[in-house]
Amino acid sequence: MLSEDWKLFLAPYNQAVEELKVKLRGIRSQYELQHSNSPIEFVTGRVKPIASIIDKAKRKGIPMDKLEEGLQDIAGIRMMCQFVDDIKVVVDMLKNRNDLKIVEERDYITSKKESGYRSYHVVAEYPVQTVHGEKKLLVEIQIRTLSMNFWATIEHSLNYKYSGKIPEDIKARLKRAAEAAYSLDEEMSQIKGEVQEAQAIFSRKTEK
Repeated sequence: MLSEDWKLFLAPYNQAVEELKVKLRGIRSQYELQHSNSPIEFVTGRVKPIASIIDKAKRKGIPMDKLEEGLQDIAGIRMMCQFVDDIKVVVDMLKNRNDLKIVEERDYITSKKESGYRSYHVVAEYPVQTVHGEKKLLVEIQIRTLSMNFWATIEHSLNYKYSGKIPEDIKARLKRAAEAAYSLDEEMSQIKGEVQEAQAIFSRKTEK
């Protein structure tokens, strides 16, 4: 595809990401207005870079004219939670929305990847309104805790550095770090009530 063709192809994905970021961040604002603890800490989003799209399509044997159906993560949203049990709350919340339709779920928390990676992925069909009418796109939404996100960001950087072939000694350290991160999540879950109460007190103090 030419540069102009890529711009046209990716425009609806950019629109989907921007719309979903605003909508999902709005949930957190609603909780704050009600002085309730939000299951969402923060939301980010991105459209996959062209080079990454081409590389993944080649690796998976997806023809360039089948990218919309073949690649589920051209548009990506990431939702961060403080506690592991907040993830289920967020997933249920997404399932109950009428502006998107969940078409696939992958639970890498109860069934972690071999690398130690943990996260909950949902693939959603999301409609965007274009000048040519409605267009339904696939968007991948990753829901994870802050510690899971820290680990995944490090692993992603190392994969990039070593072109997907991370040395075995670093892989072993990464696995141990993944378990340590999950232990932290479990410990924090045990004192969730205390943490949220402390945060509420601090929040009220700063509002005065």
